[in-house]
Amino acid sequence: MMNGYERYIGAIRDQPVDYLPRIPILMQYAAEYIGFDYAAFASNYQVLVKANEQCVKDFGIDQLSCISDPYRETQGFGSTVKYIKDGPPRSTHPLQNSKDLSTLLKPDPMMSKRMLDRVKAVEAYKEDFHGEYSILGWIEGPAAEAADLRSVTTFMIDLMDDEIFVSELMDLCVEVGISFARTQVRAGADTIGIGDAVASLVSPHTYEKLIQPKEKQLVRAIQDMGAHVKLHICGNITHLLPGIADLGIDLLDVDHMVKMSTVRDTVGGRVTIAGNIDPVAVVLNGTPTAIKNAILSAYEEVGNPYMVNAGCEIPSGTPNENLRALCEPVPYVP
Repeated sequence: MMNGYERYIGAIRDQPVDYLPRIPILMQYAAEYIGFDYAAFASNYQVLVKANEQCVKDFGIDQLSCISDPYRETQGFGSTVKYIKDGPPRSTHPLQNSKDLSTLLKPDPMMSKRMLDRVKAVEAYKEDFHGEYSILGWIEGPAAEAADLRSVTTFMIDLMDDEIFVSELMDLCVEVGISFARTQVRAGADTIGIGDAVASLVSPHTYEKLIQPKEKQLVRAIQDMGAHVKLHICGNITHLLPGIADLGIDLLDVDHMVKMSTVRDTVGGRVTIAGNIDPVAVVLNGTPTAIKNAILSAYEEVGNPYMVNAGCEIPSGTPNENLRALCEPVPYVP
């Protein structure tokens, strides 16, 4: 039988595997599973590592993840982050009232507190389970980080009325993203996830003109490091799929409101697709049988290469038997 790393790498290379890799996104659920809260999970890599390692072992998951919240780089740029016990951290927006990029701090993955905390998580995973499980590092995409710095509303306005500034801002975000990704890859991550959720809010034209080229630069740089790239854009990305198809990513997370066959038809057979089980209606509030049926239906619709995942994070309060059902081995079908 393959181990988690072998299964994951085989699938992402579109090679036959024993059964489908399980890569659910665990954050608040994982923290609470080991008796901690979200504040501890997001602020202390030791809690994040312990939570993910325990879930991987108990539920049969194939990947150890470093994801916790969007504000690692933002804090490096100079934001103030407040930790919340029962929810994700909150952050100030350093450029909300200014377009002066020189006022930002220069993020350093080995010096900026929250960026270094994530790097330490990767190092801990490598020390504990190198070669046994895939290790997923994480960075913010250019649009997401720009929105973190400006605020979502302000960034949306920027996209409409100041394309030159938007380009300069996202160039800076790409530069920092590449540096952060490189540090995580050197620490032991075999895959880097790019979270660019705010991109789902824009039109295809805006995405392909302003955001997609920056994402593509980021993707190519990470792949040149020897790592795989996963793209995660929450929400309905149907209108963005033509642009996403041109990114050259290795793995795409798909949320529950997106039709899987449309994704496959648009991005082609090379990209590994993960999802798109409804995290609330099916995973949180459904039954183990409903979850298993949803996975089989998604797999039948999308074909290989495919990995098991909900459309987004496993919600807090999900019954343990439901996550267990999500992670129950599904045989690979050639």
